[in-house]
Amino acid sequence: MRRVKMHLGTVRTRAGGPRVAAGRWARYSTARAAAAGFTYMGVMALTAILGISLTLASDLWLVAQRREKERELLFIGNEFRKALVMYSANGGGYPRRLEDLLRDQRVPGMRRYLRKIYRDPMTGDTDWGLVKSADFAITGVYSLSAQVPLKQAEFSLADRDFAGKEKYSEWVFRPSLVQTSSGAAAPSEVGAIPTGALPRVRR
Repeated sequence: MRRVKMHLGTVRTRAGGPRVAAGRWARYSTARAAAAGFTYMGVMALTAILGISLTLASDLWLVAQRREKERELLFIGNEFRKALVMYSANGGGYPRRLEDLLRDQRVPGMRRYLRKIYRDPMTGDTDWGLVKSADFAITGVYSLSAQVPLKQAEFSLADRDFAGKEKYSEWVFRPSLVQTSSGAAAPSEVGAIPTGALPRVRR
């Protein structure tokens, strides 16, 4: 009788082994699943952080690109302004076409005031808005872009009127008006628009 009990006890002990192993496996599986869940959440959080960082970097890059285009527009606009001044100083009046700044047909030889018709850095096109006098002479040039400028202050003396403008098309590059003692417009450092020739802006 004692042997049977011992034998049965042995059976019970052996039978309980798989149960213990199953319990351990269940706990291990639960812990593994929890760890996998934490890992997934960590990956998702890292992905979100990387996405935000890339978005911020992209925004900063776009702003830097826009500021560079603004500087280029100011440079090109002043090239047009100087060309208009020189054209007026060498023969009086202003050109009918921008191409006249590339070669002045009024004087003999090759007289150039502008190296080329620049592209508008804001639109990427060679089309420019033109300010014209009553006799259709070009007295100013401006971008056709309706974007809001990032630069709102600290312009040069020649561009001081651009402060606070709401569109790039309001940055009009033209010679300034200077009056002589006789009342006629005369060229200065940045040129002049003839008296009585009020500019008409082509939109």
